[in-house]
Amino acid sequence: MLLHVVPLADWSADPADPTAPYAPASLAAEGFVHCSADEPAALAIADGPYRAVPGPLLVLVIDESLLGGEVRWEGSAGRLFPHVYGPIERAAVTAVLEVRRDADGRARELTPRP
Repeated sequence: MLLHVVPLADWSADPADPTAPYAPASLAAEGFVHCSADEPAALAIADGPYRAVPGPLLVLVIDESLLGGEVRWEGSAGRLFPHVYGPIERAAVTAVLEVRRDADGRARELTPRP
């Protein structure tokens, strides 16, 4: 399983075709979708680059076997992260979790989204 942090506003955007694969801005800009391998890494991302993003943050749980694009493990900041070279098929998203923050705004846990 792979995890991908996404603002609710981006995931909930109503594309012309609601079954269309999810293609975040990083896919066009960098050629891949940033992912994480585990909950601690996803929380660190939510608490780092996404900390100032307004509104709720979600974490998509992705079944890598259902992706059409290649997954490559590549280095960043001395660690390996999974990068998906293609859009995320919505059928590959097996769960959507919500990032819960503490009173200071720090990402603390992932909880199932109703």
